[in-house]
Amino acid sequence: MMKSGKLTFILGGARSGKSYYAERFAADFGGPVLYIATAEALDEEMKVRIQNHQAARPRHWFTLESPRNVGKAFLAWQAEKGPDAVGLVLLDCLTLLTNNLALGQPDDVEERALTDGLNAELDDILAAIAASRLHWLVVSNEVGLGLVPPYPLGRVYRDSLGRANQRLAAAADEVLFMVAGIPMKVK
Repeated sequence: MMKSGKLTFILGGARSGKSYYAERFAADFGGPVLYIATAEALDEEMKVRIQNHQAARPRHWFTLESPRNVGKAFLAWQAEKGPDAVGLVLLDCLTLLTNNLALGQPDDVEERALTDGLNAELDDILAAIAASRLHWLVVSNEVGLGLVPPYPLGRVYRDSLGRANQRLAAAADEVLFMVAGIPMKVK
């Protein structure tokens, strides 16, 4: 076992194969896996997506639904199950975690408020990784390659997630960028 946690950060655009790659990596890992899901079923389409993701996961994996407070939720889960309950954690995804925080803001959200909330989440996630002996896979969308969103909340969201991605990439042991299902090693 590792003495401290390891972080592999997996970035890519929508439908680039990020989650599929992370799930295959976790399945090939061979040991017990904790899947931390950040999605919320706020509409029928998202409810179906979540059900499809759940059905595709191996039955022996643990699942922790945590749309917010991921680091704290993981530490509580680990305290209940024990430090050796799993060997790998798959967090899917930082993109939806950021979305959940943004939707909790007022309509005239200021970038500082969202960034502060997201940084608090990252502090807790990075502390959980450091405190664990586990390999963590964290999935996120690279949102800076497209058009500038035409509305303020979209721009605040894109900028906040972009900064969060930079922070996780800097802290990561390994960074992969997914293009058309192919992982490209960045770090």
